[in-house]
Amino acid sequence: MITVYPYEQLGQADHGWLNARHHFSFGGYRNPKRTGFGALLVINDDVIQAGTGFDTHPHQDMEIITYVRKGAITHRDNKGNEGRTVAGDVQVMSAGTGIFHSEYNLESEDTNIYQIWILPNKSGVKPVWDAESFPTEPATDALTLLVSGDGKAPLSIHQNAHIYAGRLAVGTTFPHPIHQQAYLLVSKGELEIDGKTVKKGDGVEISGQASITLHALTDCEVLVIDVPGNDQ
Repeated sequence: MITVYPYEQLGQADHGWLNARHHFSFGGYRNPKRTGFGALLVINDDVIQAGTGFDTHPHQDMEIITYVRKGAITHRDNKGNEGRTVAGDVQVMSAGTGIFHSEYNLESEDTNIYQIWILPNKSGVKPVWDAESFPTEPATDALTLLVSGDGKAPLSIHQNAHIYAGRLAVGTTFPHPIHQQAYLLVSKGELEIDGKTVKKGDGVEISGQASITLHALTDCEVLVIDVPGNDQ
């Protein structure tokens, strides 16, 4: 089953320095029908103004993944980690026993990120932060595995999850496997998923099927988050 959630229907919060769209309930946005998707709890589509950001704050027992769509985000935490992650790249933070961190846009332009929270399958782990750069060439036959819980990806989290991403040139078509259930994000452009047209900013729930077919209607960029369901 494929269910499309158009960008225009997502939850919204405008804080001045931060304009956020929420795929699931978060902060002041509450929708009892949208409280997560299996182990996936949060997807925020955040636009952060230049020179602003999230002040130092705590997290515990959560896997937090940041995919940078535009600009760059600079991370600092109380474990001594610091790094700048740019568009197309990913950072992960396993909050574990507890970590304090800040995320700032120190650039001269707005930064656009996906902030993704996934419940861990193990609590009380040592907090870890890491980031990775990925190829920018268009995908021709498969998306790139960015993050997983099985050690097969460059970045690891504490959950049986897989996060894939890729840029597709117009006209590109290929299948993508679904291991459990997946939430797809269209970061740029427009594409078809098994004949359903989706565009920049939309979210797509995929469940009960072993694969999907991606077909790029324009040059586009896609992110697929494959996670355990509530019964797994």
